[in-house]
Order: sequence, then structure tokens, then C-alpha cells
Amino acid sequence: MSPSGSGPEDRYTAAPFVPAGAGLDGLRRAAADCRGCPLHRDATRTVFGAGSADARVMLVGEQPGDQEDREGRPFVGPAGRLLDRALAEAGLDPADAYVTNAVKHFKFTRAEPRKRRIHKAPSLRETTACWPWLAAELALVRPELIVVLGATAGKALLGSSFRVGEVRGTVLEREIHGRSEPLVPTVHPSSVLRARDEDREAAYQGLVADLRIAAHILG
Repeated sequence: MSPSGSGPEDRYTAAPFVPAGAGLDGLRRAAADCRGCPLHRDATRTVFGAGSADARVMLVGEQPGDQEDREGRPFVGPAGRLLDRALAEAGLDPADAYVTNAVKHFKFTRAEPRKRRIHKAPSLRETTACWPWLAAELALVRPELIVVLGATAGKALLGSSFRVGEVRGTVLEREIHGRSEPLVPTVHPSSVLRARDEDREAAYQGLVADLRIAAHILG
């Protein structure tokens, strides 16, 4: 069950597509055929998480972007490259992290056919539908720490009242699968890229500062 609660949105769910007892590779293969919500209809492919099952930290973002949708891997676009730089500056090796998204299909809009696809934030209904995939990843990786990247990921993990600006850079806890999981929320790296030129460096350093807290927890 999604931490976001129940309601009409529960009519959409990925639960029937999640194979019991599968490892990460099995989950990834099964997710390719997920039809748990309508987002699969327009997306190029499912973009599942990437990284080792032994990763100490799991980074959870919102959804794949345009480039991730085309390549089938999370965080390979501009936001992903900025995140890798921020992780390294904060003392976290990007290669040691498991990266994923709360929603596994790219949601977008475009004004005209063949025009650039413009990111559109997933709804609570869609985030709730996709929760079984994220829950399965958490159960297998069992990270020591979850870094929550942005509002959508925070609402998926902590409920609809989550506000990233109120809790970023702090250590929160949530019980998932019967164990207490520490979480450090911060902004999504795409918000740094959207910042005005004169504000972008300060936004980036804020992201790095939050990630340093995560690095300190991991020791």
C-alpha cells in the first residue's frame, strides 16, 4: 500500500506486475511490461532504477526525463550530470549509489506533434500507482540512507503533506517494510538547472550542503 493513503487513485496500481521473490534484474525485466497506469502509453520505455543491490545510499527522484526515457536509464540527462558532480563534491561516490525514481515512466506534454517533449509533474494518482516498484527496490537494496530528491519523491515516501523547503537538509525517519529508514530530503537537481543565472550557484551549493549531511551520516 502506498504511504500516500488510499482513495480513487488506488484503481491504478503496478502491484499485479511486480513479481514476488524477484531480484533487481527480475524486477527490471518485469517493469518493462508494466501497465499499472496510463503513463506507459506515451513513454518510450520503462526507466527502472540502476545500481548495486549492496548500495549504502538510495537516491530517489521524481520521474525520468526526456533523455532518460530515450536511453532507458535514470539520471543520464543534464540533471543527472549535475547530481553526480554534487555527490562527488559532497564526498559521496556516485558509483556507490542506487538511483531510481518514484515514477518509472516519462510524463510530458507538447504543444504540437514532433515538438520538444516538456516535462509534466506526475499526479498523486500516478505516484501511488507506481509505489509497488519503489517498495520492491527498497526491500531488496535495504539502503542505510535514502536521499529524497524533490517534492514528488518526498510525497511518495513521506505522504502528501511533505514540503521539501521545510525539511531539506534534515534527517527524517519512516518505517518501511518493518524497519526504520533514515531519509535526507533535498531539492531535485533539475530545480538547480531551472534557477536564474544569478541564483544558480547558490542553489547548487545548497544541494551540495544537503548531500554533505547524507555523507556525514554514512561516515
